[in-house]
Amino acid sequence: MPFLPHALLSSTLPSSPLPSPSLPKNAPFFCPHRFFTLKYPSSRRRLRCSLVSVSPDAPPIMGETRGSRPSPAEVSRTIMELSSTGTLSTITPEGCPLGIGARFVVDPRGAPALCLNQPDSLFAVGGRASFHVQFEQSGSRTPQCTLLGSLSKSDDEFLLKKLRMKWEKHFSEQVNEELVYLMSIERVLHMEDFKENGEWVTSSEYMNADPDPLRNFAEKVVEEMNFRHAEDVQRLCNVYVESGCQVTGAKMIWVDRLGFDLHIYSEKGVFAARIPFPREVADEKGVKSSFNSMSHLAWEVEKNYVVPDFEKVTCLKKIM
Repeated sequence: MPFLPHALLSSTLPSSPLPSPSLPKNAPFFCPHRFFTLKYPSSRRRLRCSLVSVSPDAPPIMGETRGSRPSPAEVSRTIMELSSTGTLSTITPEGCPLGIGARFVVDPRGAPALCLNQPDSLFAVGGRASFHVQFEQSGSRTPQCTLLGSLSKSDDEFLLKKLRMKWEKHFSEQVNEELVYLMSIERVLHMEDFKENGEWVTSSEYMNADPDPLRNFAEKVVEEMNFRHAEDVQRLCNVYVESGCQVTGAKMIWVDRLGFDLHIYSEKGVFAARIPFPREVADEKGVKSSFNSMSHLAWEVEKNYVVPDFEKVTCLKKIM
């Protein structure tokens, strides 16, 4: 039974806009098993649903609809906003490569501000450097980005004040402004996961991109879907994805403003699939409402109460 408004949404959210069978006056909307006692017309309804979201900045992966996922620049900005530690790599005066861990916060353009204690004793401040950051999603995928640029001190008192306040909020401790170093950004290498090919992002693309609006609660939503609504995740996979094989399980990996990612388990291996939302969402209420309506539709399709009029996702990538 799909999760309907009682399950994931609060009672203050609007009900699904999708058409549903007429219920008796006293029948609760959230009890699909009550549908079995209703009479349906002999000809099944055809329900039109578009699985397309528009984001011209994101190049489509082969076989995917354009705009079904955020751009590499947006994902990199999101990784930097959600992470707090990274690896700073540079060259020592002796010419040896050196990597050190560092905590950081980001400025309004996404540039990292690092707290380093006497870094000039290890390398020349102002030389070329890279900063690598990664973020684990659901224990199954680790998107990452590597920023190329150089370290420098800032004399912008207003910016330093904002960074100090952000640091105190993030780490619950004060920071000495004399130890704060800003990293300029020349370009960024984005990777979707380990063993994946990277994609270069220009500094202007990166700094002009916005981090995903769902980032601060995406992990909570994904965890709730996997642990409290596993049956609905499986049903979403069965209805919206054309896997071509016997699916034994499905796990949600991440969710963003344009859709969500699944890992699909079968006798042929593990595959990654991307299901876009019918429309872009911007907040927690919107993403839960979208999951609610999509799960409702998937349940109706599974019970043959409606005939879906959309193309299933066919772009699957084998990962194991």
